[in-house]
Amino acid sequence: MADDYLVRIGKLIRDARQHRGWTQSQLADALGTSQSAVNRIERGNQNISLEMIARIGEALDSEIVSLGYAGPMHLRVVGGRRLSGAIDVKTSKNACVALLCASLLNKGRTVLRRVARIEEVYRLLEVLNSIGVRTRWINDGVDLELIPPARLDMEAMDAEAARRTRSIIMFLGPLLHRMETFRLPYAGGCDLGTRTIEPHMIALRRFGLDITATEGIYHAKVVPGISPDRPIVLTERGDTVTENALLAAARHDGVTVIRNASSNYMVQDLCFFLEALGVRVDGVGTTTLTVHGVPSIDVDVDYSPSEDPVEAMSLLAAAVVTESELTIRRVPIEFMEIELAVLEEMGLDHDRSAEYTADNGRTRLVDLTVRPSKLEAPIDKIHPMPFPGLNIDNVPFFAAIAAVAQGQTLIHDWVYDNRAIYLTDLNRLGGRLQLLDPHRVLVEGPTRWRAAEMMCPPALRPAVVVLLAMMAAEGTSVLRNVYVINRGYEELAERLNSVGAQIEIFRDI
Repeated sequence: MADDYLVRIGKLIRDARQHRGWTQSQLADALGTSQSAVNRIERGNQNISLEMIARIGEALDSEIVSLGYAGPMHLRVVGGRRLSGAIDVKTSKNACVALLCASLLNKGRTVLRRVARIEEVYRLLEVLNSIGVRTRWINDGVDLELIPPARLDMEAMDAEAARRTRSIIMFLGPLLHRMETFRLPYAGGCDLGTRTIEPHMIALRRFGLDITATEGIYHAKVVPGISPDRPIVLTERGDTVTENALLAAARHDGVTVIRNASSNYMVQDLCFFLEALGVRVDGVGTTTLTVHGVPSIDVDVDYSPSEDPVEAMSLLAAAVVTESELTIRRVPIEFMEIELAVLEEMGLDHDRSAEYTADNGRTRLVDLTVRPSKLEAPIDKIHPMPFPGLNIDNVPFFAAIAAVAQGQTLIHDWVYDNRAIYLTDLNRLGGRLQLLDPHRVLVEGPTRWRAAEMMCPPALRPAVVVLLAMMAAEGTSVLRNVYVINRGYEELAERLNSVGAQIEIFRDI
């Protein structure tokens, strides 16, 4: 292996290790080698086999090199270009994955329209296919058809695919109605710090689900004859927790009241889908949901999930940081109103069309045009709140927006343990972000962006924020190993190129 490749691989390994927050000694312990050997590898001073590279990638949960298929995907970004024209918002990632899990409730045929073709969806489809669900893309690959088997083969589950998506946790609610015992691998997904599933367990125990965890596996047992005898109060107003409770309640023969429920966009889409299955849900859009469950669901259902407000925010941020005029079509406005109110106070120049209805017949959409604006830092800190507050997944985009505004902005991401840390990657592109603690970042603007080559952060939204900053930076930047972006966005580079960006996809190993 040529010396230059050794140096490049060493740099990739070092960046992946640092993003995981490991020391060289911790990586050495995971590999059963010495810290000095890891040091030599990272400096490119030691020959390294493909087997060792694969072991390192597995230890760091990073696709450093892929054996048997094309290597990791990278992006080369020529920045400093203005965007123009119009771009459509795709359907919601989080709604699509919830609906895939919800399809397990139905014995009939489920068709989901305009499903996001993203890695998170692909992983769930791999899991569903492995346990016997027949899936196929129809209508020129736009829509997705799912037909369940009479009996799921849980022993055949693709555990590797399951571990790569946190959405697998939402199998618990539907499966407790289909079998007495089953096993699920631990949930994976973005690296956002410690995320306990205890709120899920507290809710699902009320339906008789008992979980024990051993050696990376959740062992589930359903105790018969147990059902909620009083309202279920969720200990956190989380989206997936609410969805799991809804999925469990949907086939519970009786009325279930769920309090402190999330009323966020993906939860509403799941409620609308359950209604299409014949399950009545009262209180959609509020924090108290009353589910009139039906013990058996066997219908052919056709449903269109709504558009993704977080993707809409991503595209809005792309226009802001590149000082562009851009029209973003099909924006789910009721889930963007707080964000737009904050941006208006910062000085954003924009207008919006009259409202119209999404294909699900319920969600309100607008077309939003953003123009170059002279922004001022907000007086108050930027922080998330449950819907209808500022969406937790939209907080990272305010780091890039605040970086081009005049003044200091405090961003407080109180939900996740370490996502704020990844936002400081913007400093490598010329940003001035000061990490006050694992949850708070102080952003100083305006920023003169500069090009850089760097590893993609392991968390989805910070990764896209870095890409947007690269689009604003004069010169050529490289963002390596962008699998995490592909988890949540469909053909993002190609779609940004359609409105004037210059982003090249390449693989080099």
